[in-house]
Amino acid sequence: MPPKVYVPAYPAGDFRAMPALGNGHALLKWVTSFPGNPAQGLPTVIGLALLSNANNGTLEAVFEAGAITALRTGAAAVLAAETLGRPDAESAAVIGAGINGKAAARTFAARGHRPLLWDIDAKRAQAAAEAVGGEVAKSRDDALAADLLVTVTPGHEIVLAEASLRAGQHASLMGADGPGKAEIAVEELRRVRVFCDDWTQASHNGDIVHAVEAGAIARDDVTELGAVLSGQAEGRRSAGESTVFDSTGLAIQDLAIALAAYEHAGRITDLQEVEL
Repeated sequence: MPPKVYVPAYPAGDFRAMPALGNGHALLKWVTSFPGNPAQGLPTVIGLALLSNANNGTLEAVFEAGAITALRTGAAAVLAAETLGRPDAESAAVIGAGINGKAAARTFAARGHRPLLWDIDAKRAQAAAEAVGGEVAKSRDDALAADLLVTVTPGHEIVLAEASLRAGQHASLMGADGPGKAEIAVEELRRVRVFCDDWTQASHNGDIVHAVEAGAIARDDVTELGAVLSGQAEGRRSAGESTVFDSTGLAIQDLAIALAAYEHAGRITDLQEVEL
């Protein structure tokens, strides 16, 4: 999985090319991030994901990239929260109720939590809460106080300032997935235990990059989530430790979602097949 390639179209947004190879298949996701699109009635994320056979190169399926991205984002956010959060964590909340935030809340609900949702657009938060079986937080601060927190914002404003995470709390940061974006203050990253999905990507285009450039943290201060899941690295070390997961989104996760959907395509009764 080579690191994703960014093609900037700032200040409006950017394009991203994300390739990955695995399990006999290759995937390329060509996707956008244009945060101002909702104001024009357009989705923030637009694009396609192409799934090919790795043995002969034939194209086998084409997916709408927004759906793939949402499923992957929700799954990664909650997996990190469950892996790094306290074993006795009870409350869960999502800041940002767009398509990816709603996916994270839906995943929390599927895992037995009743998530709180907060969004700057109260109507959007209410609609998302009703769709996933969650509830709207009484305030932003109520959502930020959850044991397991997921932030899925455009990344243009700091959500977690210095000293904002309490002892034992976990936050999965899913919104700052490109240059210039940040959801957490550098001072807070210096104070807490930091994890990421992929160091190469996160240290160049995630929340971590700002702390690296400031000299606040280095490679040895950050643990990849995959290393924790495979038993190669230590996760949470104490009940009082505050943990943060910085996600930039991995193409290999998109490939896993695409393969799962492809394998279950036969269950869709009105699926239309076309020659590619």
